[in-house]
Amino acid sequence: MPALFRTPLCIALLLTAHGACAQAYPTKPVRLIVPFPPGGGVDFVGRVVGQKLTERLGQQFAIDNRAGANGIVGLQALMASPPDGYTIAAVSAGPLACNPHLYSKLPYDTLRDFTPIANMINFPLMLVAHPSLPVKNVKELIDLAKAKPGEITYSHPGVGNTGHIAGELLNAVGKVKTTGIPYKGTAPSVIAVLSGEAQLTYSSIPTALPYIRAGRLRALGVGNAKRMPSLPEFPTVAEAGLPGYEAYAWGGMLGPAKMPVDIVNRLSREIVASINSKDVTDRMLNEGTVPTPSSPEEFAAYIKSEIQKWGVVIRGANIRVE
Repeated sequence: MPALFRTPLCIALLLTAHGACAQAYPTKPVRLIVPFPPGGGVDFVGRVVGQKLTERLGQQFAIDNRAGANGIVGLQALMASPPDGYTIAAVSAGPLACNPHLYSKLPYDTLRDFTPIANMINFPLMLVAHPSLPVKNVKELIDLAKAKPGEITYSHPGVGNTGHIAGELLNAVGKVKTTGIPYKGTAPSVIAVLSGEAQLTYSSIPTALPYIRAGRLRALGVGNAKRMPSLPEFPTVAEAGLPGYEAYAWGGMLGPAKMPVDIVNRLSREIVASINSKDVTDRMLNEGTVPTPSSPEEFAAYIKSEIQKWGVVIRGANIRVE
């Protein structure tokens, strides 16, 4: 730095200008990519938080659903965007923590190609059945699956998605064989059970809950370790007949690699404040999800731990996508 710009006054002016730039953000609409179809759990949290960010920051956070290839299409769109804070993405465990173990060639590196902004929400997966399936709880399901190996089908949002792994985990823990059928997203996989194309699915609670309440789906259990405080009427899968079973997903916010730290921190603070606002917290809890707002550093550490955890499950089930 030339001597002219090393004076205390000039340094103070530069820092002030840098801080003012962060405070000015955003000055135009922000694209919020959701790498899944509308109607799923990540879409739900993306829209709720996006609307709150719009209110708080005075610029539109517009949802852009870029579904395909288990989240890869949407994440490629994020990677191709300038790292200026005007394109971010609501993402989940599947694309970030599971895909690295599923694909021999993946067009991104989770830890290198993205900027963690904030964790947002935990989605306990709900095991639901079409009402025609003659089971009322998980114990009865396991007994039926043992009597009819391979005949009971479950829909899932794509090979390697957490809904798929949840089904394989039930097969492993219950020592049964149910058959997975892939669909293009959470909402289509739930629709498959509603229509009778499949008999079971492992869905995020916000997606399945309206159909459960309408009597069009039967809830067999929640994948959390404990019952949901907001939905105590639903037992866990573990207590309903399969001890040791636990399956859940999560949603967080990312940006492209090399985002400016000041914009990352500003977005993270606003996301955390949005989730902690009473109306958003109440809505998330009522929909059967658990708010988990975090700092960028906490989210980065969590992603690393999830990559390790899901790797063990995927290798154990020998799941691969070619």
